[in-house]
Amino acid sequence: MFEYIKGKVTYISPYYIVIETNQIGYQIAVANPFRYSAYLEEEVTVYLHQVIRDDAHVLYGFSNLDEKQLFLKLISVSGIGPKSGLAIMALDDHSGLVQAIESEDAKYLTKFPGVGKKTAQQMILDLQGKLDELEITGEPREISVTQDDLFANVDDTSFNEAIEALKALGYSEREIKRVKPELETMTGHATDEILRHGLKLLMKK
Repeated sequence: MFEYIKGKVTYISPYYIVIETNQIGYQIAVANPFRYSAYLEEEVTVYLHQVIRDDAHVLYGFSNLDEKQLFLKLISVSGIGPKSGLAIMALDDHSGLVQAIESEDAKYLTKFPGVGKKTAQQMILDLQGKLDELEITGEPREISVTQDDLFANVDDTSFNEAIEALKALGYSEREIKRVKPELETMTGHATDEILRHGLKLLMKK
């Protein structure tokens, strides 16, 4: 079982990153691949969880041990697989997730892709009171949109990458369509910023 990998980020896609170590490139699924944009061609440490299926061996990556432990607790809930777990963790507001579980706010939890009412109730039942030991802090960064951004090129690569990343996390075309108009005003921003803002908007809809 892998604990972590230390190596150079050589590739970033809406679906995964590639980390090279000892001349081997490892494909690693992460909640928001574009968080690693600032570390392209630089060395990073990523904590790992391996899932072995009949058709694939998949590595899931996390920036620290607390994120990994949160992921493991999420996928221990019946109805939440690794893909849904990553989608839940893609939102920066992990403290908001814990608060929703502790306050039994099932409506908030069902806004995550792949989480219906039954699964939300199961999350509350299984995880309530069990996340206190994790150092989960932080709120989503506020993304500012200037007047100049309103006239940016809507074919911007970063915008398209962010939309693909939302699809990769499991959000439907209908859900993404609702937030597209506001995200289109952010073309010119980094993919990471657009994606983070999109996730925040989706939790409000």
